[in-house]
Amino acid sequence: MIRRLYDWTMGLAEHPRAMWALAIVAFVESSVFPIPPDVLMIPMIIAMPSRAFYIAFVATVASVLGGLFGYYIGYGLMDAVGMPVLEFYGKAEKFDALSAQFNAYGAWAVLIAGVTPFPFKVITIFSGATGLSLPIFIGVSILARALRFFLVAGLLWKFGPPIRDFIEKRLGLVFTVFVVLLIGGLYAVKFL
Repeated sequence: MIRRLYDWTMGLAEHPRAMWALAIVAFVESSVFPIPPDVLMIPMIIAMPSRAFYIAFVATVASVLGGLFGYYIGYGLMDAVGMPVLEFYGKAEKFDALSAQFNAYGAWAVLIAGVTPFPFKVITIFSGATGLSLPIFIGVSILARALRFFLVAGLLWKFGPPIRDFIEKRLGLVFTVFVVLLIGGLYAVKFL
């Protein structure tokens, strides 16, 4: 099923209204959809490199708006919608333990999920369910999603199709290593 969704999403990149498709995919990916907008962004930017940063802008805005919808799911629809989404991603059993500590580190969680392969929708729902400060949530979401999407756009704009394999297979790992090093560095500065 996921493969069919992936193929369907890739097919949208060639559609005349691909920008709208990107906005919709970026929106729903931040709250419920399993396929990231990068799947659409990459072929769109390769086909139209002059619009790379506009494409990243559309993905960022739509993703943050979708994140707000995910926040609303957690805040107002947790039992009816939020828990089934968390169950789908295998995170429902961890909800109680995570929610107790979430707000202390919620901004970091939003940042990490926004730039790494971790499902952003899980954190958007957690943020609403635990009542993370909405201005903090919005600000960090903008920062994280812009960082991710504009980096992808910049790499494709600068290097073109040869960088595609790196982005699709290794960029998530690079972001993850960066976040681990950042947190490790902050921990070392604080406790050493």
